Amino acid sequence: MTTGISNDTAASPRRERLQQLGRRALWRLGGGILVLWAVATLTFFALRLMPGDPVQAILGGPSGNPTPETIAEATREYGLDKPLPLQYALYLGRLLQGDLGVSYSQHLPVTRVLAEQSWPTLELTFAALALSWLLVLALTVLTAGRRRWLGKLASLAETLSAALPHFWLGIVLLAVFAFGLRWFPPAGSDGWRTLVLPAFALAIPLAGFIAQVTRESLDLTLEQPFVLTARTRGLSDVAVRFKHALRHAVLPGISLSGWAIGALISGAVVIEVIFSRKGLGRQLFQAVQAQDLPLTIGISLVVAGGYVLANIVVDLLYLWVDPRQQGNAV
Repeated sequence: MTTGISNDTAASPRRERLQQLGRRALWRLGGGILVLWAVATLTFFALRLMPGDPVQAILGGPSGNPTPETIAEATREYGLDKPLPLQYALYLGRLLQGDLGVSYSQHLPVTRVLAEQSWPTLELTFAALALSWLLVLALTVLTAGRRRWLGKLASLAETLSAALPHFWLGIVLLAVFAFGLRWFPPAGSDGWRTLVLPAFALAIPLAGFIAQVTRESLDLTLEQPFVLTARTRGLSDVAVRFKHALRHAVLPGISLSGWAIGALISGAVVIEVIFSRKGLGRQLFQAVQAQDLPLTIGISLVVAGGYVLANIVVDLLYLWVDPRQQGNAV
């Protein structure tokens, strides 16, 4: 009997913790749905207000030389002859049914284009995020709390890295490591070697930004009493940093990782064009140029959905790593 009561007592905090995480996830999911609606609405009206005729894009651009009858037929077929509020209402209705329409420029279902182009962008995004965290840990854990000149040098490197534009860094990496040393291919999406330079072009500025926050947090953590206690128990400096200080120091960096994924995906628009990679970024660039409304909205929704999902996961991970924050969970 005593054992059963003890097990129930031990399970109760764990159950309450999971319930808090579940409520927090539902609250964030509700906010994420509003974000997706806002993205879809803003993208719809922004593209409708752009100069140019979407019917021309549907019919192959100005070089297609469509007849007036063909233009009128395409206008009716795609509902572009209806008032703008009615177009918007019909468009939202199709989105709620999961119908993203057909790409004007590629004449393929948008869902098919997204399925073919999503993986290269996800591969690049997560490779850059993992690489940036490796750089952050190598730079901050090994230099924080060391000699003053070493910390200042590392901090300078972080500041310079965070200020580097993606497009400039991508061009420099291409010039040095692809065209100069010929270590990596300059373009393509096949094989890990084509991933290295684009991932570094995205990871280095992000690593500099996260490292600035992590360094400050780690410097403060190394001065805390529990770190001193760990040192007095005879633990090595490496063990103290990785086993005790790092868990607390990375919390600000973890909270930034959700934003970082959105920043990486937006940076992928430029990087995929520079390195001629497949992916949503390059498709978005081409879709906006061609006034391809269904494809632009579809990509925007996928990117926004990934950003929302990443923020939910990061938020829950933050609460899991630091249970003290669960008292503030909604």
